[in-house]
Amino acid sequence: MKSRISFFLQINNTLFCRTRQTIGLPYEGATGEFNNMEIVSSGNSKKISGDTRNNWVTMMFVTHNRYNCFRKEIYIDTCIQAFHELERFGFEFGDFGFAMNHVHFLVNIPKRYSIQNAEIMLKSHSAKKMFEIFPGFRKRYPRGGFWSGYDHYESTGWINLEQSSAYVRDQPRHHNVQVVDDRQQRLPNMAAE
Repeated sequence: MKSRISFFLQINNTLFCRTRQTIGLPYEGATGEFNNMEIVSSGNSKKISGDTRNNWVTMMFVTHNRYNCFRKEIYIDTCIQAFHELERFGFEFGDFGFAMNHVHFLVNIPKRYSIQNAEIMLKSHSAKKMFEIFPGFRKRYPRGGFWSGYDHYESTGWINLEQSSAYVRDQPRHHNVQVVDDRQQRLPNMAAE
């Protein structure tokens, strides 16, 4: 069978097709004349309102030089808060699991972002927030790189979503980590009776 090339031309809202055979002449049925083509529409141009796909990913970020930065609850809470601030861009977060020098978490990445862009957004925003709230981290990271270049991510489907969540939640026990709860406590009301 011989191949052919089709050229499309639109004149006054009418679409024409001109077909040429690439090797040998003539090609049966290809006379070189303009043939009318109809513009076909399915009739339904309505977009689906919302993202209906599943793009849950289990990610792991490691601190630069594997420093143990997540020993205190206040650092963990700040990092989680920084991640949740990116929900305004369409990210959805599942469970978080912190070991001393890395974090595992589940994230549903919006379709407009690639995995690489999402990773850059997550790492840069959380690092910026950590340095903003805890300026002492600048002593440990003078160049401003809170996260290392290492990353790990894997797709998480609906079937194994609960297994991944359980794995992420189990990180402190898995790594035998004791987190110090140093959050500020509220004092009981001392009202005079």
